[in-house]
Amino acid sequence: MVSLASARSTLFMSLVMAILLVSSAANFYNDFDITWGDGRARILNNGNLLTLSLDKTSGSGVQTKNEYLFGKIDLQIKLVPGNSAGTVTAYYLSSQGPNHDEIDFEFLGNLSGDPYIVHTNLYSQGTGNREQQFYMWFDPTKDFHTYSILWNPQHIVFSVDGIPIREFKNLESRGIPYPKGQPMRLYSSLWNADDWATRGGLVKTDWTQAPFTASFRNFNANACIWASGKSSCNSNMTWYLDELDSTSQNKLKWVQKNYMIYNYCTDTKRFPQGLPPECTA
Repeated sequence: MVSLASARSTLFMSLVMAILLVSSAANFYNDFDITWGDGRARILNNGNLLTLSLDKTSGSGVQTKNEYLFGKIDLQIKLVPGNSAGTVTAYYLSSQGPNHDEIDFEFLGNLSGDPYIVHTNLYSQGTGNREQQFYMWFDPTKDFHTYSILWNPQHIVFSVDGIPIREFKNLESRGIPYPKGQPMRLYSSLWNADDWATRGGLVKTDWTQAPFTASFRNFNANACIWASGKSSCNSNMTWYLDELDSTSQNKLKWVQKNYMIYNYCTDTKRFPQGLPPECTA
């Protein structure tokens, strides 16, 4: 007769093996489609590494095979090194259509020695203009760092290496639209935006430095997959009701005090008729 302890041990090992199999199968070949770039997007190392490149002819981009409706998305990125002025590495969730929802990380390159700008934005039902920008407390070109988007019915949180840098709360009860009804794919791209990205377009891309290349690894989507009009969620949904605890709130305040360089909610010149309602809610 098999003991209860033995049965539990066998079940535990089976679950561990299942998790390991899922983890080992999760790679860029399985999770992403290359959508543009004519060979400038490459999946390498048996699917464990993705690189996107930009030259004077074209940039490149990918998108996930799956659509998601709520979840926590993690992706490790090593940004374009050296003189990256004019380049933008984008990593974002987006639905389709004129009234689309979108949650954006965009990394704005700069001259060698100057800091990258991490540009964040949100669209709900086609309306955006919710930009916040940050410097990082490290050089994002020297190594991989984890950039995360948490999206659940309560709030959206942008995090870097587990440290929250921005929170957008669901304030529908006050008439403020919140992205919750449209499934979104994850996209990433590398492209030229020297008409606006570096000092408002004053610094142009130095094409003698091309090709510019950003690298990606360790994609993880702990999320609900949308297919055939239905949402299918995995069993590990701790993110679904996740809120920022006091420690995370303190980290968020630390980042916003020391590293935020633009906040639309304080830009009264841009909004002379009054700040957006979520800024004063």
